[in-house]
Amino acid sequence: MAPSDPTFDFSVDLSGHEMLRRTHVMAAIEPGWDPVAAMRREEEARALLYSGLDEEQQRIYDELVAAGVLPPGPGDAAA
Repeated sequence: MAPSDPTFDFSVDLSGHEMLRRTHVMAAIEPGWDPVAAMRREEEARALLYSGLDEEQQRIYDELVAAGVLPPGPGDAAA
């Protein structure tokens, strides 16, 4: 079977690379890292980012949330 053959099956197993990536991530995390606090800070930052929108910006934001482009925030009706 040649690569130009329509039935040629090309696949790559990335499981080894994924395990290496996870190992590096875990090694980079500090011992005192608190994932709950980190998520809380992310939610606070997101709320600040999308606060104070004017009417047009809010309309666009609502459309993006409704379309699934942005996740709904805690104060959104779709949340």
